[in-house]
Amino acid sequence: MPNFNDFQFRKQPWYDASTIRDLIPTFIPMKTIVVYCFDPRASEIPKKVAEHFGEIYPGENIIDEHGSRVGHTATLFTVSNAGGRAVAALQSVSTMEFLFRMQNVVVVHHSFCGATAFTADGIIDAFHHDHGADISKSYDHDSLCIEDYEKSLKYDVELLRASPGVPKHFNLYGLFYNIDTGELTEVVRDIPARKPA
Repeated sequence: MPNFNDFQFRKQPWYDASTIRDLIPTFIPMKTIVVYCFDPRASEIPKKVAEHFGEIYPGENIIDEHGSRVGHTATLFTVSNAGGRAVAALQSVSTMEFLFRMQNVVVVHHSFCGATAFTADGIIDAFHHDHGADISKSYDHDSLCIEDYEKSLKYDVELLRASPGVPKHFNLYGLFYNIDTGELTEVVRDIPARKPA
């Protein structure tokens, strides 16, 4: 069995904690995080968002002379979860900003999402009935379902903006994706004012 610790950046002879944050973005030039639903009918969302914002996705691996994957050309990172809700992506946003110095977060909700088939109280009650467990305090109530697309996108962008783990200079967007037509519609745009140079 291999020594899995050999596959950590921190264990490499060239590793320097003081410079690693400047080095990693040179391997993979990520700028944008897309948060979207893991519904397979919506799997085109990252590619559509990349086209909309002029990003590169899925991109290609960069291979060195030894055949090792030393980088990638993608500029867009994906986070998928139930309903494409921002609350489940907060840790990823903070981690990716730390590593890549990201600039944008795009939240996308899609037509006929399963998260529109129930209410927050409905899933809480069903879980209690089926499993005898109270999940009402385990999750953010307003992120459990999508009752109104415009309100859910505004809520998610506001949640991101209010989080200390999302830098204030980030550009935040909320988009709606029609799974039948492939059309993206911008619903929310939160771009902080730039200070004059």
